[in-house]
Amino acid sequence: MLKRIEVNLEAIESLYFFWVAARNKENVSERFFHDIGEMSAVKSMFDDEFNEESVRRTLSAIKNREPFSGNKKERKFWNLNMWMMEDFDYTDSIIRPVKKLNLDDLVSKMDGVQNTQGIEDIEVIFSPMPLEEALIKGNKLLINFFWVKPGATDDEPLFGQGTLKDFIQDQIKKMLV
Repeated sequence: MLKRIEVNLEAIESLYFFWVAARNKENVSERFFHDIGEMSAVKSMFDDEFNEESVRRTLSAIKNREPFSGNKKERKFWNLNMWMMEDFDYTDSIIRPVKKLNLDDLVSKMDGVQNTQGIEDIEVIFSPMPLEEALIKGNKLLINFFWVKPGATDDEPLFGQGTLKDFIQDQIKKMLV
């Protein structure tokens, strides 16, 4: 039986710090880029094409205002981070509702879903994924932060064709059965 859903914003909050600092031409240490690459919210999305070194190279190029070349995922990651830095009104309109996101009511909504996986705790991680919409890894649901869109109100951010909360609910059902 599902007992708890926790939201993890660690990577997005760290990247937000970076976006502000880089936009204001403040110095950010290379160690910071390594630390971001070590976060579970970032590490969980790594594959053969995108890894800790991809994160470090991309963010370092942004900080140093250097031209960047890399594989498809690295270039997309660079592009999405630049986009977040260029329009802070838009970035804030995404971050605000995600920070207020409360998923407690989804626990009771899952009571009728047969939990064949025996998952009791789910961690919903907002991750800066270059391409994927979402990933399920065990009891972790990684949501691509860059795919979140502002809704009509701060209480209803959008994702895909519906609300973020509806998307998360559908993904949790997939995780349980």
